[in-house]
Amino acid sequence: MNRKLFHYGAAASLVALILLTLAWELWLAPVRPGGSFLALKAVILLAPLMGILKERLYTYQWSSMFILAFFTEGIMRSWGDSGLSQTLALWEVAISVVFFGCVLGFARTFKRKPA
Repeated sequence: MNRKLFHYGAAASLVALILLTLAWELWLAPVRPGGSFLALKAVILLAPLMGILKERLYTYQWSSMFILAFFTEGIMRSWGDSGLSQTLALWEVAISVVFFGCVLGFARTFKRKPA
């Protein structure tokens, strides 16, 4: 597949995950009424954003492991929460999987072909 397609998918899914996290923890279904400090996890998601947008291979590589923490959180909260929070957790899992697939696909386009 095309490297640009993976790049756009990774960038879009990372931005979507940032927006989902903020909306979830501040307005939609916060742990505490009025918002929670869990919204700060959106700040952590900003760490790979510039590298992803600038197509830096190293950022794609380390963020493939980094995103697994958000995948795990989504799995645990979808199992333990109920209602809207559970639905949002499932969305977090889905977006994390899309991001993971896109960063792996992007990094794979740099793999050398055998001579």
